[in-house]
Amino acid sequence: MLFWFIGTSVASVWSVFRDPKFAYRWVIVGALVPLFSVVTVVGVLTAVMLLTIGKKAVRKNFLALTIGLFLHLVFDGAFLNTKMFWWPLAGLSMNGYALPLVERGLLNIPFEIVGVGLILWTKKQIKPLL
Repeated sequence: MLFWFIGTSVASVWSVFRDPKFAYRWVIVGALVPLFSVVTVVGVLTAVMLLTIGKKAVRKNFLALTIGLFLHLVFDGAFLNTKMFWWPLAGLSMNGYALPLVERGLLNIPFEIVGVGLILWTKKQIKPLL
């Protein structure tokens, strides 16, 4: 799955911020990183905030990356598996966990089609503003 995560993440950020100068490329990078645990993403966010004190331009890009990581969790449905979502707080074992992407099987095809549609829609929304 590629277009699903790109389309949903960029469309979501556009719908909230409406900023044509937002770091959408970093949102896309974050949305394509297959993290499955909210604890991991919160750790990344904490590191970004601590390591970019006084570096506004760098922080802006890395916060966009972190937003993409969170959106990947949302649009992958990672929250549907509580033990995986809260790993390692829910236990350190990784045995028996199937990734939501794999569990969906052929249902990924319509998701990809929707993702392409969202990419085209968002591009149409942003382009006139540039």
